[in-house]
Amino acid sequence: MRVDSKNSSLPRLAVTMGDPAGIGPEIAVKALLDPAVTSICRPVLIGDGSVIRDIIERLGLPASVYAIHRIVDSAFESGQIDVFDLGIMNGQDIPFGTINATCGEASFQAVRKAIELAMAGEVEGTVTGPINKKSINEAGHHFAGHTEIYAHFTGTRKYAMLLVEDHINVIHVSTHVSLRQACDLVKKDRIIQVIELLADGLRRLGKINMKIGVAGLNPHAGDNGLFGTEEAEEILPAIEGARALGYDVEGPVPPDTMFAKAATGAYGGVVAMYHDQGHIPFKLAGFRWNAEKQQMDSVKGVNITLGLPIIRTSVDHGTAFEIAGRGIASPDAMILAIQSAVQLHNHR
Repeated sequence: MRVDSKNSSLPRLAVTMGDPAGIGPEIAVKALLDPAVTSICRPVLIGDGSVIRDIIERLGLPASVYAIHRIVDSAFESGQIDVFDLGIMNGQDIPFGTINATCGEASFQAVRKAIELAMAGEVEGTVTGPINKKSINEAGHHFAGHTEIYAHFTGTRKYAMLLVEDHINVIHVSTHVSLRQACDLVKKDRIIQVIELLADGLRRLGKINMKIGVAGLNPHAGDNGLFGTEEAEEILPAIEGARALGYDVEGPVPPDTMFAKAATGAYGGVVAMYHDQGHIPFKLAGFRWNAEKQQMDSVKGVNITLGLPIIRTSVDHGTAFEIAGRGIASPDAMILAIQSAVQLHNHR
């Protein structure tokens, strides 16, 4: 049962609905009905009231929509979803499973509003549902993803993506760039920066193990220069620099070895040199594919943007267009993302 907002000290969180054509609205509603969420925070769903009503009715979920236009008007009543109604879809039919500029506009403006509310201090943190990058770009907003949107609208220059799932907590030197660009971005100063961000993020998440593993870029971490020089020229100097600052750092470690060790708790967190180097082992640990049903049974994992002046966590999966509107999407990752936002707030 939710507590009265006037007497509660629980943090207020802005939860964005994600792309209406995907599973974002579904997992948001399911999460906001879960006592595991409503017992630790006061969530407000940012998006379109008409979209959320459609999802609730279509899937027969035990909820109703309470549309608001100011955070102070939130009711936080049991079984009722407080929706900061932006009205962009304006009652249009939801084009499930398709790239759509209107849906892109709706999802983008929900993110902007969440950032605005957090920067103004009206909410204590933000949690984002999955967006479709193509739809957002079709709407005229040319960003590579959530991380870049947040960095732009908060004026943040030093930031990084942290993925959290049990033992594997991985931060990235680079994310949404080409592989060619990613190699060029492996630089000493940037690596030290993400090590510092990772250590701070682990502390704020209440982690005890502060040992950090740093991956090599090349096969076998360069094998003493046989397969590349980035390890000797950039990565090892960064590790030595981080140790001089007092961080417990090991590396450069061959990635295949590092993630196997991380999965058993050998490191509190690890540094990946580029997007897929970190995402593939992370999702292998957190995603459970059902071959018989041809769908995910469970999708676990939280995406946290570190370095921002506000809290931002997110599910670490996409819009899942192929199952949108069917009622079978798991809210596990959304619940974990909300719980992580609360942890970050409590250890701010």
